[in-house]
Amino acid sequence: MKNNKANSLKDFVAEAEEILNGLDRCLLHIDSAGDKTQVKPEVVNALFRGMHTLKGISGLAGVEKISKLSHALEGMLDRLRLGKLALTDAIVTILMDGVENLRQLVQSAHAQRDDGVNLKSLFQKIEESVSGKNQGPSQNPFVQMGIDTDLVKVMTEYETHRLLENIRQGRHIIEVKAHFDLQSFDKDLSQMISNLQEFGEVISTLPCPGLSSDREIEFNIIVGIEGALDHVKARILGDKVSIREIGPSAVPSRPVAITPQAQGEGAATVRSLSQSLRVDITKLDSLLNVVGELVLNKAVINQISKVMTQTEGLVGRAAELFKASQELDRKVTELQEGLIEIRMVPVGQIFERLTLAVRKLSREMGKEVDLRIRGEETKLDKSVVEAVADPLLHLIRNAMDHGIEPKEVRKVAEKPEIGTIHLSALQRGNTVVIEVSDDGQGIDLDKVYQIALQKGLTEKGKTYSQQELLNFLFLPGFSTTNRVTEVSGRGVGLDVVSKNLTQLNGMVDIETIPGKGTKFTITLPITLVIIKALIIRVGRELYGIPLNAVSESLMIERREIQTVEQREVIHLRTQTLPLLHLADLFGLIPSVNKDGRLYVIVVGIAEKRIGLVVDSIDGQQEIVIKSVGEALKSIPGIAGATELGNCQTILVLDAGALIGEATRGRTVKESLSS
Repeated sequence: MKNNKANSLKDFVAEAEEILNGLDRCLLHIDSAGDKTQVKPEVVNALFRGMHTLKGISGLAGVEKISKLSHALEGMLDRLRLGKLALTDAIVTILMDGVENLRQLVQSAHAQRDDGVNLKSLFQKIEESVSGKNQGPSQNPFVQMGIDTDLVKVMTEYETHRLLENIRQGRHIIEVKAHFDLQSFDKDLSQMISNLQEFGEVISTLPCPGLSSDREIEFNIIVGIEGALDHVKARILGDKVSIREIGPSAVPSRPVAITPQAQGEGAATVRSLSQSLRVDITKLDSLLNVVGELVLNKAVINQISKVMTQTEGLVGRAAELFKASQELDRKVTELQEGLIEIRMVPVGQIFERLTLAVRKLSREMGKEVDLRIRGEETKLDKSVVEAVADPLLHLIRNAMDHGIEPKEVRKVAEKPEIGTIHLSALQRGNTVVIEVSDDGQGIDLDKVYQIALQKGLTEKGKTYSQQELLNFLFLPGFSTTNRVTEVSGRGVGLDVVSKNLTQLNGMVDIETIPGKGTKFTITLPITLVIIKALIIRVGRELYGIPLNAVSESLMIERREIQTVEQREVIHLRTQTLPLLHLADLFGLIPSVNKDGRLYVIVVGIAEKRIGLVVDSIDGQQEIVIKSVGEALKSIPGIAGATELGNCQTILVLDAGALIGEATRGRTVKESLSS
């Protein structure tokens, strides 16, 4: 019984999230419209249908709060679609608040907890908005029009409202009477409606009572069109359709018709038109874990095959095993790539939500902000997309609160009154780079220095580079604002962003120009599960490092190492490359290289590069990263653990964290103590 209830709740959450995403898109479309009176009725109808469906499924799932709120919003949307309520910015704001609260309630239902979301204020706003008087027209214009009284009587309230609205907008109202064959009328009627929608709004579609024969059925279609009637006539040809314009000055036109398609052509089918299938992400996770185990088993088989080939040669059983291992390698790779591809989703899913958040924050803060999006089709693993949503929202909140100046300040600085935030995504190799930039006031580096000085993080009189000062922003509790608002300023900020991204094996970088703006660059791996790794040795220990973070490997002489500001560097072509000795970082005893040469692995994420000094390289291997225990979780530079083909367990290095430690010049012991 418990399992059935849990599965029912899972199904509800999945469907509710899909509905909420659709509601977000509709609200974004409405909010983008300059003139709210020109919003197409199908957009409001889509909102109404989505809210109605959410009310229904939440009632069945027994989620009372969601059912009550969606019911209240549905009533509000019903008044909107019937013209009893004007679509204003205030109404749009209430709808946005409603959808945001519904999303929080769905998340609470998923976690099976009550987060105590207070809906009293929202219900009061909804009640106040719908308690106004009917805003529809007071006079009935049907008296002055040649519309059959019996036809008007059978119209729904919504259809009557849409007819009046089309009249108010000055559209031509036409009546289309069409005869269809009974055996194919559904397909032919659908085709005609599709054709008519190209010219305007199909207001009503009703069968004509008592006029249909045993072979045919007649429909009466009322349409509001813009432009000349001749264009409609030219499109709808044949001998079974009559068209006339309704109105005091309208002149009945000669009958024209549509020719029904041949029976059987494109016949209706009970098969689903969609080839998509909704799958619980946890099931994909489970399958991917199985594939991960197959990858490990494949590595073991490859290792056995390699040993047998070395001892017996490529003959007999060794040859058969080698051939089987190669085929297994190909098939497991195909399965792995297929499953990873299924998990890939466009980042546009969260970009839409962020756009709505910007619109809402813009109203609350009284700042006009233009959010410009690029690269929303870029794909990432579903788990990565969801995990990066909150860090992105925090960066955008920071940009709006701290970065974008008020209109008066921007005007004095000769900037456009409307601030701009750019949100873009771009795939680079096996990583995705997401940038959040604004044209605001930038970060006050002098203020950062003074706060760091107060906290004892800097030495008075010592000069610090811009990057060193910006690194302080990622420390816990470090904030440059003295005021606490609903948006930010609580001392929980960029350190949480950095921590969350580190858990994704990603990193964040800052660039700022005082008075011009700030740019945050987030670099993330496309997927986190199965990756290729370079196996390296330091002392007696083996480590894996994701191959997508390795740009090259080289050997250097000890005499090539120079010291700049107490840090070891080498010159690599035209760049200065900082070095990080893994033996020093992890407190290991390095192997003695008699010829004085060192292995250097050049790793980098985004524009940052460092050289990892190791003892040797032991080859490449596909690995499955597993989480480590609590004892190792706090150690910087460790992403997880994996198992090699010889059943040996090794640690996997986090390239982003290593680069961060190298730029700070700290060891593991120092990092842990801080």
